[in-house]
Order: sequence, then structure tokens, then C-alpha cells
Amino acid sequence: MESFHTRFSAWTPFSNKSLNRQLFQERVALISHWFDLWTNKQRQEFLFAIFLRCTKPQLRFVQDWFSERMQVAKVDFSTVLPRFISLYIFSFLSPKDLCAAAQVSWPWKFLTEQDCLWMPKCVKFGWFLPYTPTDNEYGAWKRHYVACVSHLDWLTPREAAAIYGTLNEPKTEDEELLERQREKCLRKRIWEEIALRNKELFKVRPPWVSGTCCSSVLKPRRQPRLSQTVRERVGSHEALEKQLVLTSLEILPKRSNISGSHSYPLLSKKYWHGVHKNDDSSSYALRPHFILISSRIPAYEMVVESVKAGVVSVVYEHSVTLESLLYLIEKALDGRKAQSMGIFSDGDSREINLLQGYKIGVKNLLRPEVRDFWEKLGSYVATEEEGGHVDFFVPLGASEAGTEVLSQLSQLTGTFFTAPTGIATGSYQHILSDWLGSQWGKAPSSIYFCEAKLQTWSSFADFLEETLKTVRKQLYPLFKELQKSISGRMIGQFMFDTMGMTNILNNQETAQALADRLMELSKEDSERSVVEDDSWDTKSRLSKNDLNFEALINLERILQKDSAEKRTRVVRELLQSERKYVQMLEIVRDVYFAPLKAALSSNRAILSAANIQILFSDILQILSLNRQFLDNLRDRLQEWGPAHCVGEIVTKFGSQLNTYTNFFNNYPVILKTIEKCREMIPAFRTFLKRHDKTIVTKMLSLPELLLYPSRRFEEYLNLLYAVRLHTPAEHVDRGDLTTAIDQIKKYKSYIDQTLSEVNRYLIRVQDVAQLHCCDEEISFSLRLYEHIHDLSLFLFNDALLVSSRGTSHTPFERTSKTTYQFIASVALHRLLIENIPDSKYVKNAFILQGPKYKWICATEVEDEKFLWLSVLRNAIKSSMEK
Repeated sequence: MESFHTRFSAWTPFSNKSLNRQLFQERVALISHWFDLWTNKQRQEFLFAIFLRCTKPQLRFVQDWFSERMQVAKVDFSTVLPRFISLYIFSFLSPKDLCAAAQVSWPWKFLTEQDCLWMPKCVKFGWFLPYTPTDNEYGAWKRHYVACVSHLDWLTPREAAAIYGTLNEPKTEDEELLERQREKCLRKRIWEEIALRNKELFKVRPPWVSGTCCSSVLKPRRQPRLSQTVRERVGSHEALEKQLVLTSLEILPKRSNISGSHSYPLLSKKYWHGVHKNDDSSSYALRPHFILISSRIPAYEMVVESVKAGVVSVVYEHSVTLESLLYLIEKALDGRKAQSMGIFSDGDSREINLLQGYKIGVKNLLRPEVRDFWEKLGSYVATEEEGGHVDFFVPLGASEAGTEVLSQLSQLTGTFFTAPTGIATGSYQHILSDWLGSQWGKAPSSIYFCEAKLQTWSSFADFLEETLKTVRKQLYPLFKELQKSISGRMIGQFMFDTMGMTNILNNQETAQALADRLMELSKEDSERSVVEDDSWDTKSRLSKNDLNFEALINLERILQKDSAEKRTRVVRELLQSERKYVQMLEIVRDVYFAPLKAALSSNRAILSAANIQILFSDILQILSLNRQFLDNLRDRLQEWGPAHCVGEIVTKFGSQLNTYTNFFNNYPVILKTIEKCREMIPAFRTFLKRHDKTIVTKMLSLPELLLYPSRRFEEYLNLLYAVRLHTPAEHVDRGDLTTAIDQIKKYKSYIDQTLSEVNRYLIRVQDVAQLHCCDEEISFSLRLYEHIHDLSLFLFNDALLVSSRGTSHTPFERTSKTTYQFIASVALHRLLIENIPDSKYVKNAFILQGPKYKWICATEVEDEKFLWLSVLRNAIKSSMEK
């Protein structure tokens, strides 16, 4: 009976395997019979209870059995994989394949229309959205890509010439055949290079960074790092540095993408011609009339008020650039195409005074920048077949040269240009006269303006011109008497300083002759003016102009009596002014250098020894040099006589001016060191507050005291001119004085060139915000910026001056006080510009890169950024052409 021994159940044999197997199969059959009789819900509950009792190996067995014997349904990878991996997979598809994939399913449609897939494809061709999509909007970039491709009209230069005409001479059949073959080979080569480049880019394609930004493949193509890559290749050579600056100007985006992906006022000419394809009247109704009005014309406000309703008008400054003017036109049209465009500017029958430096005529019409301007301007106007035209409110139709300008512009742009014939008389009455080719049944002036108001303005302009002529005629005698009075006062003061009262009373005729002749000389050209350094050669110049010789001889005799006394007085003035100058330099030594040096020696240093050496080493050497010069002048004046000389002392001093050269070369470093130490060292900041602008320092600060060496050479020249003036021609000192004057004058010109003050004029001032980038290694669209300072950029014709701007408010006053603090000055030929595309973290930003420093700046509005970069780019080009 041992074989029938059971465990846990009286019906389950424990040791007899055959009976155990038989009993197990019977029970399985019984459970299967019950399972067949159960409902679906009961079966699910049974399976749920069984699977809960199973161990992991048993569950794995069930999974393997199903995977081997049962066919598992296919799973959509886009619903299983993370979204950024799915987007990475879709990023390899072409636009055509993406459109096909969007028709597979709704998940695929949602993924394939994401902006991160279509934005790189649009940016590749320079297509940017004209607005900023909202956070919940998607598919905007795809719709924009489809719209741009559907209106794309690419023409070869030959096809464009056949449609729009050309100014080139016609070619023979052989030349045309060669040109066709050349174009065909060029196209084939371009496509091969594009295919090869795409293949290489595919091999080195980096992993997908994020699902919300474009691929970083575009980064080196759109925004090259100028300061790191290009500068390393270029080096420090001047020619290569010039090439670097020109490269930065070429890379800098134009109007079409000046602010990154969210600025797009300019469309290509091909796109414009495809916007309105229909020829019905409804398409023309969408095209407004556009008028440009220059602020240079008199009473231009009245002209603006006379513009008809519905006509788009823009008033522009005469000093803007061609690129800025195009930008204003694009922004005013706002993506539309003008049916006609009028240009109300100054000019005559031969040329148009459109902008400052741009008088458009036959000679300069084909200049590259002028030709590009008119080609782009013509793209904003409907073609001649569509009834479009450009109207100049300048009488170009009154001369052959003006007619030639209109003809060439029509051939250049494919748009009809017209202008008044100038038959009517009056300053601006010509705009109301007959127009060339007027085929619209009325004068173009009636298209843009209310004729009654325009007629009022024209009459007012004529009346204003006549009034000015009358005012000039009536005020001329008054101004003449005033000029005569001023001349008499000048001669009287001159004679009073030269001779005594008795001599003045005895030489009334001389004074009158000099005053009359001075008035006559003031009417002559400036080339006859008296040279400053040889002012007393006026005697010969006046004698050539039939001056009263007797009065001149009397005056010369009087001056010879007092020449020795005057010479002594001027030399003493030289000594006294040198003593004051040395005292100002001693203030720098005693008030600033000595305490800082003592603090360094007492182990309670305010500045380091290196900074003290930078700030005061050159100025102390200048002090030593001028003290020696002062001692020599003092010794000479102790035994001074008419025969003594001072020129040799000044000549010796002029041969040692290399000390000043070191100071002026290091002057920017000195100012930068002062500002850096002021910001970083509180003890030095407190030291300057305690010593600057006190009675001891003559109410001056340390940087202001350091300006005295640059001002001193102007004083030297004036005093030396005066000494030579009162030194007879036969005097021994005459030659040394001339040599000394030449030395000082030559060195002063060097100083002016070093300080960049020669022929410098201010072009524009721009207020910007200085930003700091937290991480420059990531792409532009993800960079975060921090506002750290307010800057003011002063653009000169040869340099850009960067200064910090501070604003302070006074209680109970509306006006605020703005202060500027110098930061740096960068020569334009060494300045690099880099654009920063707009993102959700930054707007209207750009980078200014100098040889040593870099500023990330941003303007408040987009227009300011564009106008600033346009003016800055033109200033850099002009500076590099000199």
C-alpha cells in the first residue's frame, strides 16, 4: 500500500507516477470541461486568478509560448519610441517624403508637421516667417515652405535678361552658344557639388539635440564663430584683418533676416511677381499707391497733409542710407506690392538729390549699390503690363540727361518711370505740369495728392522763397554795417594792444584803411586767408591788394619800436605757462602717486605695484622732462636781453619728446586701468572719491589731469608763433624758432592722429542694452541672456566709441540727468559685426567684436537695430576704402 501513499490529498498518489499522471490528466480534462461552460467574464477572472498564482519563470514561459506560436500585431514606432527619437528619424526625410508620411496616420501627421523639421529646410533657402507663431500653433513652417515653393520662380541671368531686359550690348550667335554651354556646365557642376556636400553632411550628421530646435548642422553655415574660427586662421596681418572685417560684413544678414527667423520684410523679386497672378481688378485693388517724401523739401509737413486717403506715405530723412530707405519702404508696404510709387525729393532736370551723397544721374546710375537699390525698388511695384509705374516729382523730362536716366531705369527694373516735363514756371510748379508718357488720363500728382492742397503748398513754397529773397535783400545792409563794426573793433583792439593812446589818435587814417580793407578781404575766397603760423606776412598779401602803403609803413614803424618788449613779454608768458603746467603735473605726483606709493610700502596697499607703474610711470617721466625744460627757461630769463635766444632750448626739448610718445601710446591702457581698478578695488574707489575734484586738484579728477599733456602742445605752438612774430628776420634766434615750431607742429599732428581727432565727425548715437550670455556653447535658439548694463554707442567716421550710460532722477523734477562713462574705442577697420537670430529668449540682438573686447548688444525695437547695422556697415566700408 506504500505505492498508494498520498500527500495533501487522499486522491493524489505521491509515489506512483503513472497513477499521478493519470489523475492529473483527468483533473485537467475536468477543469477544461468547466472552462468551456464558463462565460467570457468568468474565464477572464479564472485566468487572472491563475496568473496571480504563477511565478516569474511560469509567466515568462507563457510569454515565450505566445511569441513562438502566435503572430504579434505590428506596432507603430511613433507611438512606442520617445518623441524626440521619432522626430530624429523623420528629420532624414525630404520635404516630399514628409508630405507623403503625413498621410499615413494622425500620429505621423502630427509629427511630420512639427516646426523643428520644417524650420531648417526654410532657413536653408533664406525663407523666414513674417510673424512669431504662438505656443499652441504648429505647422506654420510647413505651410510657409509650401507657399514659398509654390511661388518659386528661378531664372538664369539669360532668362531674366529676356524678360526684364538688360543694359549690356547684344552678343553674336557664337557668343550666345558659348554662353549657353557655359551655363549648362555650370549648372551641372553646381548640382554635383550640392549632392556631394549633402552626402558629406549626412555622414557627419550629429545626433538630434532636441525636439524643439533646428539641427545644429545649420549653425556653422548660418552663424560662424568669427572670434574663434576665422580669427585663428586670419592672424594679425593687416591685409588679412581687413579681409576678416569684410567677411563679417558679408555674413551679416541683410534686410530679409536682419533679426533672425522672425523678421522678414523683404521678399525676392521672383516672389513678388508671383504674389498676384490674377489679372482681374480685384488683384489690383489689393495694391496700394505709395509715396516717398523727403524731409529736405520745404514745408514737407504740408505735403504730407495733402496725401490722399488710402495712399501709403513715408517721410524719410535725407541722411539715411539706401539700405535704410529700402527697409522703410518694405516695412510700410508690409508684404504688399504697390500699384504705383511716387518719389517726392529734391533735384533738377538732370539728376535726383535722393539722399545725402547720392545724386542719381547718368554718371552714377550703374554703380553697384545704386543699381541694386533700383532693382529692388522696382520689385515692389507692379510691372508695366500690370499698369505699374514709378513717378519722380523732379523735372527730369525737361532735359536729355533726365530722359536718359528714366530710360535706363526702365530697362534696369522692367517698370515704367515717368517725370514732369517742367513746362510750368515756379519753384515747384513743375509737378502740376505735363508728365512724360501720362497714359492714365490724369496727372500722376492727382493719384497721390489732393490737387487743391498741393497747389496751396506749391504757392506757399514760392512765396516762402520770395520772402527769403526779400529778407536777404533787406538784411544785407544791416549785416554789412555789423560786419564793418566788428572789423573796426578788431582793428581798434589790435592797435590798442600794439601802441599807446597817443599813437592811436595820430593814426586814425591807418585804422580806417585797415578796417576797410579787412571788410574787402572777408568777401574774397577762403584761399586768400592769412596763414596762422606766418600771420605777419599779411603785409605782402595786403600790398598785393593795393592797401594803403603809407598806413602800412606807419604801422610797421610803430611795431618795430615795441618788438623787443613784446618778445620779452611772450617769453615770460612761455615761462609762466610752463610753470603752471609743471604744477599740474606735480599735483598728479603729490596727490595720487605719493599716497599710493606710501600705502604700498606700508603693507596696506591700495593698488599693486604693477598698476601704479602703469598709471604713473609715463607721467612722472614727462614731469622730469618738463621740469628740466622749465629750469632752462628760468636760467635764460635771469640774464635775458634782446640778443638772447630761446629757440635752442625749445629745440633741445623737442628732441626728447619720445617720453610723450610712450605716454600717448599707453593712454588708453591707463584709462582702462583706472576704470578697472575703480570697479574691482573698493579701497581705490574710496581713494578717488576723497581726492578727485577737490581744491588741491583744481576741481579736476585724475583722468582730467592726465589730459593736460595733450593740450600743452597747442599752447606751445601759439607761444612760439608769437615769439617768432616779434623776432626780427636778421635775429640769430629766428632759425631755431622755425625749427622748434616745425618739431612741435609735426609732433602735434602725430598726437592728433594718435587720439583720432583729425577729420572726425559724429555719424550716429545708438542706445543699446548690454547682454551677457550664460552659455555660448549651445545653439543660438536656446541661449539665455542677462541684461547687465546700458550702453551708448557713438559712431564716428573712423571709430566706434563705447560708453556706459547712467540715468539719475532729481526729486520734484521731470527731467532726468544722463551721464556717460568711457569704456573703449575701436577703429572701424578692426570691428567685426555678428548677428544674433531672434528667439523666445532674446530679440534684436547683435555682437560687436573688437581686437580685445566683445559686446553683446540689443536694441528696443527691430527698426533701430536695422538702421544701426545699416549705418555701421556703410561706415566700416567707407573707412576701409580710405
